[in-house]
Amino acid sequence: MTRQQASTARRSSRYRAREFALQGLYQWQLTGTDAATIVQQLSAVKGFEKCDGGYFSTLLTGVICDAPRFELMLQPYLDRKYTELSPIERAILLIAAFEFDCQPEVPYRVVINEAVELAKSYGGTDGFKYVNGVIDKLAVDKRPHEIGAR
Repeated sequence: MTRQQASTARRSSRYRAREFALQGLYQWQLTGTDAATIVQQLSAVKGFEKCDGGYFSTLLTGVICDAPRFELMLQPYLDRKYTELSPIERAILLIAAFEFDCQPEVPYRVVINEAVELAKSYGGTDGFKYVNGVIDKLAVDKRPHEIGAR
């Protein structure tokens, strides 16, 4: 078993939910397909049974329903216009913004780590560094009580 295969085998069902949400958000950005259709399509993909389907649906639907608000939330931490980011980086940042804002039970360190891992796996060469920098700044504003408690 290669290192990559071992890493994939250890991924949690929540991480897999984020991977599927990333795929769905990518599709949504490029085609405008509605969330319900994307959920239905991705639920039929091989390997979906290994993800937390409920969390996937919550992420995808929540991000799509409130995307303009999350875009505005992210913009102050970007060094360029939101629309100039790659669709993958946008999707990862939207997932993180949603989790920071709407999933308080997910620790901020988990949100950051999972976003960085998604960016390493699916983003550009150094995209994970950019994603990490943006999300670190967002965490300070969205989860100050958690950061102060560490």
